[in-house]
Amino acid sequence: MEERMGTVYPYLVEAAAEASRVAAGVGPDRLDAPSLCGDWDVRTLVDHWVLYSSHGLEHRALRSPLPEELTGRDFTADEDWAARYAARLDAAVTAWAAPEVWAGDIDLGFARQPAPEVATLLWAELVLHGWDVARATGQEFQVSAGAGALLLRVVEKNAETYRRYEGFAEPVDVPGATSAYERALAGSGRDPRHPARHRATSVRG
Repeated sequence: MEERMGTVYPYLVEAAAEASRVAAGVGPDRLDAPSLCGDWDVRTLVDHWVLYSSHGLEHRALRSPLPEELTGRDFTADEDWAARYAARLDAAVTAWAAPEVWAGDIDLGFARQPAPEVATLLWAELVLHGWDVARATGQEFQVSAGAGALLLRVVEKNAETYRRYEGFAEPVDVPGATSAYERALAGSGRDPRHPARHRATSVRG
């Protein structure tokens, strides 16, 4: 998978905007509800999503470690967490806007990987957990056809490794799945036919 800035960055901008929209639609009454991610409730899922898809994404671009005080933090304890998340996503997108950021490797602590690969994997996490949050709160996480095709490539390349470390569940058989996005979701262990569990009852910006 040879991804470059021109391939991934527009979809990063797209996904960040969609994630901000979905976050704003998470009602406070839904945070203690179950999610589709194992035994995680929505609050735990959102905290993971916020940490790695905004703070983590920005710090990888800056080649700086994620501050320890952010790990284990309950971001949803802030009443305006969705607005803060949107601001951090904007900062992360801005951090990846410079072409030189996409050059060279990024030290992950346990290995070094090419910057485009790191950006693409974090983008995929933004989308996949965005879908999880959306479905748990009565929403849809929408992507363009191009983004769906990229996500399918990422999932197909990394699914076996992710399943080995329990990052993905077993693939879901979805007869008649026509879009790349649906096939990517199914390959990551998500059922694109699963109905949204709850309708969001309030919006916070």
